Amino acid sequence: MTESHRDVEASPPVPRGPAPAPASSPRWIAPIALLLSLLAVAAAGWSLFKPAPHNADAKPAVFTATAVDDPKAAACNAASLVATGVMRQSQVNLGPEPTALETVAANTRLAMTGGALYLRDTVPSNTPPELAGPIATLATQLQDAAQHFLVGQTSRDPEQARRLDAAGETTKTIADLCK
Repeated sequence: MTESHRDVEASPPVPRGPAPAPASSPRWIAPIALLLSLLAVAAAGWSLFKPAPHNADAKPAVFTATAVDDPKAAACNAASLVATGVMRQSQVNLGPEPTALETVAANTRLAMTGGALYLRDTVPSNTPPELAGPIATLATQLQDAAQHFLVGQTSRDPEQARRLDAAGETTKTIADLCK
């Protein structure tokens, strides 16, 4: 035998065609994943188009005597409660540490967002328009300022300072109307 013939015999065979899949990767994973995703889509579609359940025990909204008899007083009480909550949460001093400052800021954002929702949900629909208008404006101003705080603006930002000043002026207007 020649030297070159021995080299050919000792070399490993060259594979022809695609390599077989390793025995450790099961082929059933992809079909199962597809089936599960189709089931999820079907469930989401069903929940989207099914009729809403009828709750026979649901009770109509109950208005307090103040809300019905004196909507101005109810609206003024709601506005005062929100203004007090926002002021209290924004002026808490937990110390100079970053965590303490962020805690106060988070509570302020919560008071502003919750206050806006509270005003929209609580102020009676029969509130005099000269008071209902500024209260609706305050709810929008609080929500707008809170959202801008959430994206990282601070009260030192000129636009945010303008929003906060406007909300302060609206709060004073409401207080004057509620006297």
